[in-house]
Parts: sequence; C-alpha cells; structure tokens
Amino acid sequence: MKSRTVKVDYLARVEGEGGLLVKIKDNKISEVKLNIFEPPRFFEAFLRGRHFDEVPDITARICGICPVAYQMSSCNAIESAFGVHVDGALRNLRRLLYCGEWIESHVLHVFMLHAPDFLGYQDAIQIAKDHPELVKNALRLKKLGNEIMRVVGGREIHPINVRVGGFYRTPTKEALSALLPELEWAKEMAVEMIRFTAGLSFPDFDHDYEFVSLRHPDEYPVHEGRIVSSKGLDITAAEYNRHFVEEHVPHANALHSLKDGKTPYLCGPLARFNLNFDKLSPLCQKEAESAGVKPPCANQFKSIVVRSIETLFAVEEATKIISGYAPPDKPSVEVVPRSSSGAGCSEAPRGILYHHYKLSDQGMVMDARIVPPTSQNQRMMEYDLRSFVEKNLSLDKEELTLRCEQAVRNYDPCISCATHFLKLQIEQE
Repeated sequence: MKSRTVKVDYLARVEGEGGLLVKIKDNKISEVKLNIFEPPRFFEAFLRGRHFDEVPDITARICGICPVAYQMSSCNAIESAFGVHVDGALRNLRRLLYCGEWIESHVLHVFMLHAPDFLGYQDAIQIAKDHPELVKNALRLKKLGNEIMRVVGGREIHPINVRVGGFYRTPTKEALSALLPELEWAKEMAVEMIRFTAGLSFPDFDHDYEFVSLRHPDEYPVHEGRIVSSKGLDITAAEYNRHFVEEHVPHANALHSLKDGKTPYLCGPLARFNLNFDKLSPLCQKEAESAGVKPPCANQFKSIVVRSIETLFAVEEATKIISGYAPPDKPSVEVVPRSSSGAGCSEAPRGILYHHYKLSDQGMVMDARIVPPTSQNQRMMEYDLRSFVEKNLSLDKEELTLRCEQAVRNYDPCISCATHFLKLQIEQE
C-alpha cells in the first residue's frame, strides 16, 4: 500500500480554520472532507430576547470585512416583518454604503489575499518589494471603500449609523461630494485592476455549477432582489427555507447548505456575474469582454477577474449615487413593531447572505437564523477540490498543496475572521 501526505498547518490569507483530507485509491479520489473546526459563535442565540433596534449593530460584529452585508440583510428581514418600505434617497444611501464594502473587500481579496497565488509570492509584502506601485494603488483604492463606509456608516469597521428603517443620521451633500475626485481616480484604477487580473494565468478548470444569486429587474443586485439560479429557481427571500436546507456533517462545525436538500450550488461574484451580466454598466461589460470573461464563465479561478469587474461597477455606482444625491427630509422612516416574522437577503461580497427573524408585538427577537455565503459554498468547495485533485494527481506534493490552497482561496472564504484555514492531508492506497 502506497501513501503520501501533504499537510499545511497554517495557511494565511484566508479567514478561518479548517482542514482537508483527501483519500486516493487506484488513482481515484475516494473521499474529500473539508474540515471546519472553528468553534461556534452563537450570534443567533445572542439575538434572542434583544430589541429589533439592536440587531443591525449586533450582526455587524459577525464580520469585520463585510459588516454592511449583515446589517442590510437584518434590516431587510425586520422591515419585511413589520411591513416597512425604504426607498428614495435612503435606499440609495444603503446601496452606496454597500458599494464601499464591495470596494474594500474585493480589493483586499484580489491584491492582498489571492494575487500572491498567481504571481508566485508568499504574500503582498513580498509583492510590494518588486511592485510597490501596484500595492500602493491597491491600498489607496481599498481606503476609498473604507472612507465611503465611514462617511455613510459612521466608521470604517462595524458601522454604527445603520438602523431598521434607514439611518440615525444622513450625510450632507458636501461630505459625499468630497469623495468624487477620488472616485474619478478609482474608476481608472479599477479598469487597470481588471486588465491586471485578466493577464494572470488560469488553470483549465470549468465546472458545471448551479449559480445562485439575487436578481433585480432594474439594477445589478446588491442589497435587494429575488433569489434566482442558473437552473430555473426564482423565489423571494421569504421562500428561501422551502428550497435551501442546511445539514450537519460530522467533519465540520459549520453547516453545509444544499438546494432542495440535495444539490450543492455556487454563490458569490461568479454567480452574480453570470446571472446579471446584462445589468452591468456598458463600461463594465466592455472591460469584461476585453478581459475574455463573458457569461457563461464557469472557471472559479477567474473569479479574481470578476471581483475586479464588480469593483469597477461599485465605483461607477457610488459616483452615480453621490452625483444625484439630495439629503432626505428624515434619516429614517417610521417603524412600528408587530408580532410577525420576516426574511431578508443581500449580496455580501462572497455571495447571498440570508437572515430570518421571528419578532414579538413589542419588537423583541424570538428566534433568528443567519446563513452566510461561505456556509452555502462549503459543499461546492469540496466538489471543486475533489475534481481539481483528480485532474492533477501527477503534481508533486508541494505543487499540489499550493494549488489546493489556491482553489480554496477562489471562494474568498470568510469563516471566522481568524487567519488560518487549511490543513491538507492526502492518503493514497
């Protein structure tokens, strides 16, 4: 019996902790397990017994990279339960805040977490030694995303200005307009970002994914829309539980999500891009076509290019919203609690983020359920790894390990805001 073991104890540039076990028999993969051993965080339990006004601030603490996604999904769910509708300038401000998050998150992933894999560097610090302007511009672009979050959300990390029904205060026209010159620079930088990532070398690795994302009739989906898939699904957030089932697996503390209880699926930038290409701006579509990335794109390694395209979209969208902004009369609409339940969904940088709350007539949270995008993608990550390893059994131990790490980073998994992710062990009989 022949065996070989590839083990990575600490993988940086991914948030969370986990391990991968691959068993090979007769040159075929017999078992793949993505072990997520991050301890439970109990946020859903923390929310029970809390007043609805506290929910956006509590859920924002789940993630330091995408707190806006948690806030928006929670607001969508509670507003749905209470029959509250937010539109006009307040809706646009929410979309603007979300654009800031997409910019900072995508740029962080592309340049700091994922580009080193493609360029053959250990980390972004090593890249900076040889390409200082590249990293300098990336940090400047990320800073712009953080600044949008600060101006609209109250601070760069875990914004404190979001509330059910709108905001606690709204920014002045002058405060937002001050961002426009940097956004003009960012537009050019985002185009360069697309061209840079398009020039990277990608493995031939197409997969038959079922893509799942939001879809909005009038805009590229960010914080609102119906849930659709590439294989015919078209539902509201309220119908989510009828079609998506979470299950516990022995080798992971995180749940696996399956469509109709049996089918793994892919959410995130590649899914949004394929299902909503027609809603991107003409410039985004033009740059995507020039980059050789058009729907249907089924290579997750090219998600780094799609994140760059979405960065350009977020810069353009932010510019449009700020240019047309007129401060609303009030920072929020009236919210009257009632005994009810509601669901909400928005597009975190990594994919759809689902919230559901049951509330009392006093506005207290009776029950809560939160399904993050990384949890929804976990089963598909295992499928990708199985397929990728099977196609690359001829690689030596070191190269196969690096490629598996890169395949995981395609998903930009956000497991627990920790810093280590993958332990890879291969047993061959």
